[in-house]
Amino acid sequence: MDGSDPHIHVQLDVIHADAAVRNMMASTFGLAGDLPSVVTTGCKLKVPYAMTSPRPESVTCLACREHAHRQHLRLAEEVERFGRMPGATISSAQATLAAERHRELAKRFADTGR
Repeated sequence: MDGSDPHIHVQLDVIHADAAVRNMMASTFGLAGDLPSVVTTGCKLKVPYAMTSPRPESVTCLACREHAHRQHLRLAEEVERFGRMPGATISSAQATLAAERHRELAKRFADTGR
């Protein structure tokens, strides 16, 4: 991380749970923890959090785009499988909608359009 990498990356964990948890804590308790200043990316670099994005159109690192594509396809399969399990907390229809969203994100990450 020498600051010369001009690319926008995707976090290794494509779900970005850190920000969601921080926002939930802030809205519930008025507490706002710090987000990490440096994160590991899909291409295994450590970059400033500000140089990452969950939006496919913003990610310019091809290795990160490929990583996010694979991860969203994997998540789509997992959520569909979870929705079919007996006693699941989400319905099969909800799981299908979530899986479709992940597949659409995967498609957008695969389309470099550049």
